[in-house]
Parts: sequence; structure tokens; C-alpha cells
Amino acid sequence: MAVWDDLVGQERVSAQLEAAARDADALVTAVAADEPLPEASKMTHAWLFTGPPGAGRTQAARAFAAALQCVSPDRALGGAPGCGFCDGCHTALVGTHADVTTVAAVGTQILAEDMRDTVRKSFTSPANGRWQIILVEDAERLNEKSANAVLKAVEEPAPRTVWLLCAPSIEDVLPTIRSRCRHLNLSTPSVDAVADMLIRREGVEPEVAAAAARATQGHVDRARRLATDPAARERRASVLKLPLRIDDVGGALKAAQELVDAAAEDAKQLAEEVDAKETEELKAALGAAQGGRMPRGTAGVMKDLEDKQKRRRTRTQRDSLDLALTDLTAFYRDVLALQLGSRIALANTDAEDALERIARGSSPETTLRRIEAIAACRDALDRNVAPLLAVEAMTMALRAG
Repeated sequence: MAVWDDLVGQERVSAQLEAAARDADALVTAVAADEPLPEASKMTHAWLFTGPPGAGRTQAARAFAAALQCVSPDRALGGAPGCGFCDGCHTALVGTHADVTTVAAVGTQILAEDMRDTVRKSFTSPANGRWQIILVEDAERLNEKSANAVLKAVEEPAPRTVWLLCAPSIEDVLPTIRSRCRHLNLSTPSVDAVADMLIRREGVEPEVAAAAARATQGHVDRARRLATDPAARERRASVLKLPLRIDDVGGALKAAQELVDAAAEDAKQLAEEVDAKETEELKAALGAAQGGRMPRGTAGVMKDLEDKQKRRRTRTQRDSLDLALTDLTAFYRDVLALQLGSRIALANTDAEDALERIARGSSPETTLRRIEAIAACRDALDRNVAPLLAVEAMTMALRAG
């Protein structure tokens, strides 16, 4: 199974990346044999992957990283890099390859201190792979200092270093950085393509796969989670009941509190296992004595880790809230479709009774104002407004219409 098989509905991008991986293979071979470099190569040192949420930006970048590190013997016989089975492909895909470094935002920004060691590593030769690869999952979260550090590294990269940047849109990345990258834009995969992937790759029943793909409107990761995780389906069902629970002020405020509490609990569950593992690994690296007693002078290092984990929990909570707000937006979009008599397929067919009830009891203008209230809440969360205040303002606006 080739690494490109995970890219749902991205045949054009897959073909471009496969061609670049072939040329990259030829480049490495030519340098090793001290031969002239091939002309008109489709390979370059910096790539920018953009596309809407769920299109698979990070998956595309990681698949490309795997193809660049592929060590399958079939390559010598003309096979395409990216077999998906060799050690190079496997370790790159699961994130353990020594020469593939992944950078993701811990909090709301990627700080300069988070990039310092990575930028330094980008100027070194591969340890045991074919390329030194730096994958930045949230390039739109680079702040001014960290973006400048990346710019310097992209301007004058080491001969065997490749930068893979991922962002929602090209405008989210500094012009000076994006001008030095080859741009690939991914599109939202069709509902049918996502459903087919869930059936083939995850073994999901066709009815469940179709419902998950339709509910998430082509968001691959969310569809996979919704189709395979009963708890995720329960959380979504709870969110879709919110519009029916805000008839009075008390109900609106209670719904807001429950939404924030659910996001906090979700973030806590996701963080507990990761935080504990990170803490134990750092203590072992610092030489903690039996019983957990730390050596002198290590308190600052432990405090830095605690701060990093706190920023990550905050971001996880906001991401969980944003997911709920996305489901709410889709709910009111369906309401608007019913009110206008649109022929577009409803995303939330499992909540059709609630959709029809809200549609009959309000006007299209009211529904548009409610969608704007949800967008305003998301903007407030992006500006670091306290989650409860932002969500309370939204539920009160939804109640008022």
C-alpha cells in the first residue's frame, strides 16, 4: 500500500508529489555517484501545503516525507518511492524517523524557542536517512520571531534539507516565506470519497460511514473519529441539542457552561497520558533519583515543561470548543437550507426533527444572525477571550436570534 493511499480525493496533488519524489531519488543517486544533476527537476527544498480543515494537509506532507525517505529495493527497478512498507516509510509515517522532525503549535503560537533546535538541526546532514526533513504542521501559528527564524533557514537551506509547511491558506504565511516555497493547494474531498475510505480502510459499516462523512462534510479526520468513536458521536449529539435548550436565559447560560466543561474534560483526557509520559521521560533524562527526587538545578527545566503542557491543554480545549462550534454552524446552515427551500443535501439528517422545528420557528434573517454569532465566538476564542465568557455571549445571541 503506497503512502499516497491515505490522501483522500487528492489525486492531482499525489501525482505531483510522486513525480517530485522520483526526482529527489534521482538527485540523491546522482550526488552519491558524483554524476551531473538531472535537469528540470520537480523537486525543491521548500513546500507549502494549504487547504481547508480536514483536506489532509499534514497527511500529504507526511506522505511526501515518507516517499523521500523510502528505502524500498523496488526503487532500483523503477518502482515509485513511497512503498509504505519499508523502514524509511514506516518510521516517517508514524513520526519516529530520526531525520523527520515535526513541529506543531503547543499553545496558540509557535514560539521562537520552540523552533531554535529545529532550525539548528535543519543545517545538519541526515543522520541515516536520505533527506533531513522539517515538517511544520501549523505554519500559520508562527509568530514574528519564529517566522523569521524559519525564513533564514528556508532562504539558505542545507543541500539535503527539505522544509514542509502546512497552513489553511497561502495568505496565512509570510510573503517572504511563501515566495520561497512550491505551493500545493488541497481541496475538500467529496462526501462519497470519505465514506469509501472509511469502508475500505477502517472497516466501517456503509451506513455509518456515509452518515459520518455527510455530517463532517468531507473532513477526513473528523469523519474517521465520528465513525469509530462512540464518545465522539455522543458529544456531537449533545451539541446538536443545544439550539433546543436556550429558550430562556438560564437555559442559555447552563448550555454554555456544559459546552465549556465538556471541552475542558476532553482536553484533560487527551493531555493526561501525554503529560505523564513526557514528565517521566524528562525526569529519567535528567537523572531523577529513586523516589522521584530531582538533581539540583533542574527545577527550571521541569517548570518549562509544565508551562508547555499548560499551553497545550489550553489549545486542546479551544480546539475541542471550535469543533463543537463547527457542528453548530453546520446545524444552522441546514436550518437555513430548509428555510430557503435549497436542494443541497443536509449534513445533519440524524437531527432532522430539530432542524425542521427551528426552521419553522424562525426566519432566514434570524438564522444568518445566529451563524454570525457563532463566527463571532470563534473569533473571540482566537483573541484569547475567556472561553466561558465567549460561549455565554454566543448562547445568549442564539437565544435572542
